[in-house]
Amino acid sequence: MNTTSTQISDAKTEKSQLIECVPNFSEGHNMNIIKQITDSIECVDGVTLINVDAGKATNRTVVTFVGAPANVCEAAFRAVKKASELIDMKKHHGEHPRFGATDVLPLVPIANITMDETVEYARKLAKRIGDELHIPVYCYEMAAFTPQRKNLADCRAGEYEGLKAKLSNPEWKPDFGRAEFMPETGAIAVGARNFLIAYNVNLNTTSVRRANAVAFDLREKGRPKRETSSPVSKKIVDENGNEIWIPGILKSVKAIGWFIEEYGIAQISMNLTDIDVTPMHIAFDKACECATARGLRVTGSELVGVVPLKAMLDAGKYFLKKQKRSTGISDDEIIKIAVKSLGLDELYPFDGKEKIIEYILAEKDNKKLLTDFNLTEFSNETASESPAPGGGSISAYMGVLGAALGTMVANLSAHKAGWDDRWEEFSDWAERGKISMDALLKKVDEDTDAFNKIMEAFALPKKTDAEKQIRKQKIQEATRYAIEVPLRVMQLCYDSMQVIKAMAESGNPNSISDAGVGALAARSGVLGAFLNVKINALGLEDKVFVDETLAKAQKIADNARLLENEILETVEKKLK
Repeated sequence: MNTTSTQISDAKTEKSQLIECVPNFSEGHNMNIIKQITDSIECVDGVTLINVDAGKATNRTVVTFVGAPANVCEAAFRAVKKASELIDMKKHHGEHPRFGATDVLPLVPIANITMDETVEYARKLAKRIGDELHIPVYCYEMAAFTPQRKNLADCRAGEYEGLKAKLSNPEWKPDFGRAEFMPETGAIAVGARNFLIAYNVNLNTTSVRRANAVAFDLREKGRPKRETSSPVSKKIVDENGNEIWIPGILKSVKAIGWFIEEYGIAQISMNLTDIDVTPMHIAFDKACECATARGLRVTGSELVGVVPLKAMLDAGKYFLKKQKRSTGISDDEIIKIAVKSLGLDELYPFDGKEKIIEYILAEKDNKKLLTDFNLTEFSNETASESPAPGGGSISAYMGVLGAALGTMVANLSAHKAGWDDRWEEFSDWAERGKISMDALLKKVDEDTDAFNKIMEAFALPKKTDAEKQIRKQKIQEATRYAIEVPLRVMQLCYDSMQVIKAMAESGNPNSISDAGVGALAARSGVLGAFLNVKINALGLEDKVFVDETLAKAQKIADNARLLENEILETVEKKLK
């Protein structure tokens, strides 16, 4: 492909900031009200509504949307305003703690934005809600102005029924808005926090008391220490009269037990406030242990709202490792293991396109990728009169196939009867292969995207000297990156050959020919990408960069040829 068909990565464009907003509205029955609230969110440009989770038993709806910070804050304000017009808290009843029509409104940093920046947006939003809607606003979590207000449970203590008395207490004067009771709207907590997973574990009981016992075992706060020797169990206090608490076993976890009439079961309702500290799969396993110790059984679990892809993949890999199985398999298979292991489909079907953030955003993007094509469509598109996909995409895809074959041999080896003590060794190789394969898959489409962008650069106006200078600069930037990307393809293909070599030497001998074909495909990917590096280098004026890059590329190509020969020699020996 020539310099007008190059590869430009999003990394060269300005990275956009992305935040998530997860407001909880005190309405879970009237879908017309919920629809009007979500409509007010969707009417804001640059915002994507990714989930609406209405709970009848809790009479509460959790809404999730993402976008640029300013757009998200505008959508959040409109949603709060609409909720204040439609929801009457005087008539509200539900299982979940609450104190307002829009009960909580957290902002969560997702991409290219710091927590400090997110806090600033949260406080500005809180101020606007207080100033324009006059609703009492408490800032919590990272947005809290004082340590006493960091914990949401403390801000919401007393709930709606105790709000009037709370607002009359000077110590609980709202951070923004009126310090007076508004019966219809109540109050709102606006905050900034890390990604939180609302996660419920299902029990084979209808007893809220038994569910609470397990919840108290689990949650970080634990339970009050009691005097059990006396006929009446009394809470034990210290010398200052403060209750003494026995901590639970899970850090960054809040939990209570409740009964869900809709399903006829008790649940442990958990907020996993830092999934790096306590991920979903650990919370589930510990819940199983604590439930069993109390004569109960966990039957499954429920994910409320949405979850990052990584959380699901981490869960799936956790359970695969417990089964001593390879983790270097497709994301779809890993997620399937997570769903079945956690019982996320017990109450209703689990649909990743509705629950996993990355999949939701991809589903809402109508653009069809080359990697979405079937084999026939892809080959026909390549053979068409369109200049893309071209050699760059095909080189990347040859690398994909090479890496896939190496990964396949590793997975077959991990699953081979009699090799059970080596499953982890081959699982590690399979994961390495899958990393290269996934990265190369992205490069297949990157080449075609780059073609469209470079054509846009060539189409820039060139009537004036200033326009000519801008156009030249854009073309040079694109051309430089058009050299860097196939260089990266070369490296990824070569990396996958390390996996293939290991599999040729020590993998399942029944798949030795697959390792050989993998080596041929990966080497072809290296050399094909090298051609792209060379032809794109012709259009770059920075000759120092060109010389350095061509030297790097030549070294990778030479090493790939040598490694290919080593692999094929091993393969040929084992085929005799």
